[in-house]
Amino acid sequence: MRVRLRTVTAIVSVVPSPDISEPSRRTRVLGEYEVVVLGGGPAGIAAAIAAGRTGRATILIERYGFMGGAGTAAGLSTFCGLHAAVYGTHEQVIHGIADDILARLEAMGGLNPPHLSVQNRIMAQAYDISAYKIAADELTAAANVRVLYHAFGVGAVMSAPDRIDAVLVETKSGRFAIRGKIFIDASGDGDLAAWAGVPYEVGDGAGNMLYPSTMFRINGVDPAKAGRAWELIPKLMDEAEKKGRKFPRKKPIVRPQRNPIEWRANLTQIKNPDGTAVSGIDADQLSYGEIEGRRQCWDVFQFIKEVTPGFEKAYIVEIAPQLGIRETRRIEGEHVLTEHDILGCVDFDDTIGVNGWPVEAHVEGDVKFVFAPAESRGFNQIPYRIIVPKRIENLFVAGRCASMSHEGQSSARVSGPCFVMGQAAGAAADLALAAGVTPRNVDVRALQQRLEADGAFLGNAQISRAQPEKRGARER
Repeated sequence: MRVRLRTVTAIVSVVPSPDISEPSRRTRVLGEYEVVVLGGGPAGIAAAIAAGRTGRATILIERYGFMGGAGTAAGLSTFCGLHAAVYGTHEQVIHGIADDILARLEAMGGLNPPHLSVQNRIMAQAYDISAYKIAADELTAAANVRVLYHAFGVGAVMSAPDRIDAVLVETKSGRFAIRGKIFIDASGDGDLAAWAGVPYEVGDGAGNMLYPSTMFRINGVDPAKAGRAWELIPKLMDEAEKKGRKFPRKKPIVRPQRNPIEWRANLTQIKNPDGTAVSGIDADQLSYGEIEGRRQCWDVFQFIKEVTPGFEKAYIVEIAPQLGIRETRRIEGEHVLTEHDILGCVDFDDTIGVNGWPVEAHVEGDVKFVFAPAESRGFNQIPYRIIVPKRIENLFVAGRCASMSHEGQSSARVSGPCFVMGQAAGAAADLALAAGVTPRNVDVRALQQRLEADGAFLGNAQISRAQPEKRGARER
């Protein structure tokens, strides 16, 4: 008699581990530099140029194949914060390296005259994005800055708890380390500072960040029929909303470019399904936000095309390559720039430049602007201490990730003050290396003298209307 044996197979449920182990590796050093700048936005451009012009061996590391930050990659195409309403008169208050950039754009035919913006209360200045990319290439090259494109910063190597030895980057050629003596974090997100252990804040303390936007450009506009459509479109949107049409936000910005057949559009607001702002330091939220941003661009463009004279044959020529992120990390520095400092037009003994842009809070469904009093000087000074982070002794942090409060950053994150912070960081790096001191021990008076000699306006003297005419004199 045969006995059949039944084979019982046990099914074991294997729960994936939340982590995997990577093999250890040795990372090749790509180079050693005196000044290493991470990020090629306005702060990074100015920092690299300022450091390079002193003769310091300088490298700028940029994730894309071009510089400009939000001004190019996010399609912004407008410099905000170069001007202030000084006792009611519109004046350019950001000078120095910013003048050199403007001069180069002007020579290329890529710069619009300044125009009134934000309730007709302050000036902004549009430019051609392609010209800006080329101008940044040329000015960094003239300063003997090495530019490493398509390099994504991924970590920091520390030589001591308070000192960075190298920044790690991933490239199409593999992973590298780039050593430096002084580092400047101009990443916008405070990436290098965070990796190195600098304390930071995100948002307003209650989880709320400024909402990002996806910018796009419209071509095929009939400028004669369109006229001052930037004034008409908000009214048309308000009328449509009363009839039930929904839009991402109020206060749209739709303005002509250098060639008036092309207009730029800034009227989206990118939020998560739960209504919170999409985070620029969360990969899943960024991915969702890019898709949602393009959906919003198409939706609002269809409305503009249907109802706005001159836009009947218009089309979207470009949706920006990335979201326009306004706020992520803000590091803790030796001083925190606040809304009070901005609206009170406060002075600082360690001024490195000025900021005249209003507080611009991108809140849910709207943009809220708060200006300094109309009868005021119209700008605050920017203290050196906001670019000097706590804990790390060979690091500057310049740009929208510098030491500011949530409300203060809502103002000083724009292009003008970012140029100021970057130029000061690059110049201070040279002074620190020359004196053998840390950034927090730099002779601030010597830095101020250097900045003024290089054309910067620190807010201590009467504004000279002749200064803009000297553009290019400092190009070397």
